[in-house]
Amino acid sequence: MRRFARVALAVALAAAATIARRAAAESIIKQPGNHPSYAFEAEPHLSLDPFGDTGLGPGFRGTFVVVDNGFVDSINNSIGIGTGLDLLFYGDHCPKNAGCRSRRNAIVPVVMQWNFWLHPNWSVFGEPGLAFRFGSGFDKNFGIDWFTIYGGGRYHFSDSVALTLRLNAPFWPDSTVSIGASFLL
Repeated sequence: MRRFARVALAVALAAAATIARRAAAESIIKQPGNHPSYAFEAEPHLSLDPFGDTGLGPGFRGTFVVVDNGFVDSINNSIGIGTGLDLLFYGDHCPKNAGCRSRRNAIVPVVMQWNFWLHPNWSVFGEPGLAFRFGSGFDKNFGIDWFTIYGGGRYHFSDSVALTLRLNAPFWPDSTVSIGASFLL
């Protein structure tokens, strides 16, 4: 499963790069405010931890737009505050006779989302922030990542619906990749 996830990620990134080169002629990055008007982004997604023990599970992100034309007023950007929940379920990786259950993790990020609107169909974002981690099973734990960063991109089917890919970097333990739908409300 881990190999499949890496191959799928490589194919998706290669396809995105090819499409991005073709789309350069329709760039809107230097047109501040030329993006859909919305106050909240709802994003249900599927989360995957392909870099550790291969966890998989559902997730959700919600982001409130706080500045429609962000930190750089000469480019098409916006700023939001977001939070969510990623649930990751792992197989049974317990030592024999340890009496433990399968591992489960819950990750609650709190981030600032900086969006860059590149093309009518494409936007990218960076999300610096922190993340609370809750675990169960063999490695029961609670932790706080005092600095974490997510990055990703969206393919916009319309002004209100997009396909979203996000990854957590650098690739710390239990880093995630997620794919889902964004609804700009």
